[in-house]
Amino acid sequence: MTPSLILASSSPWRRELLERLAVPFTQRDPAIDEATVKATESDPRFVALRLSSAKALAIARTEAGALVIGSDQVATIDGRILGKPLSFENACEQLRGMQGRTHELITGLAIADRNGRRCLTELIVARMHMRSLSDDQIRAYVRADDPLSCAGSYRLEARGIGLFEGIDCPDYTAIIGLPLMRTATLLNLRGVPIPAA
Repeated sequence: MTPSLILASSSPWRRELLERLAVPFTQRDPAIDEATVKATESDPRFVALRLSSAKALAIARTEAGALVIGSDQVATIDGRILGKPLSFENACEQLRGMQGRTHELITGLAIADRNGRRCLTELIVARMHMRSLSDDQIRAYVRADDPLSCAGSYRLEARGIGLFEGIDCPDYTAIIGLPLMRTATLLNLRGVPIPAA
């Protein structure tokens, strides 16, 4: 019997991505304290893995027999984690610091099962090459896309793609928030056939 599937996320973007695999799933907000993890850890890769695992495990511990998918992203430049800007000026300042440069967008993926006793994890790293931008372009972009809740201050699934001259990533869906190729591989390993018959 195929296990039930839960997406541990409140993100509409992750929901839309997972729907592309055409498997039934439900979505639940894991309600974890992301700020504490980000405040106590400095390695961006560890933060992405720890947050994605925490999200999956928070739901898996209460859902016997379900597979739970958790994912999280961390934007980083010069070894420094770029948080969610939360304000217009902070978003503009982040983009000013990245324009004309390359930064990393790190996506953690976790699939937990057996009441949280087992958790498979993956890490996808995208190298993001941002174009040189004028201050007027940056301000116009932030007004248009309102990326105040996005790591790195951009929405690649919207107008933010126009900020970049190149992206190096083994799974392009990771840059939007859920690496579907790795998700499909891990779900197949856990008994969820993808593509579904």
